[in-house]
Amino acid sequence: MDDSTTKALLDELMQLSPPERLDIAEKLWDSVHPPGSARPGEFVVLTQDQMAELDRRLEEHKRHPERAQPWEVVRARLWARFDK
Repeated sequence: MDDSTTKALLDELMQLSPPERLDIAEKLWDSVHPPGSARPGEFVVLTQDQMAELDRRLEEHKRHPERAQPWEVVRARLWARFDK
């Protein structure tokens, strides 16, 4: 979809009432959000294995905090993979 089509669609959507826009936003979110995963603001129920992995990572960080990297550095490294 080109920019002019996107802008026209957004302009049309903005004419809808807030409840109508919210309904569309939820439907769009559901179309790209993995089934069974939490929506923003919802609690996530973790498995025992997931909890164990988080605990392991936290302990590793406590032992070696100097290995931590700022989010900006990690994000740049991840995005660089897609720029190739």
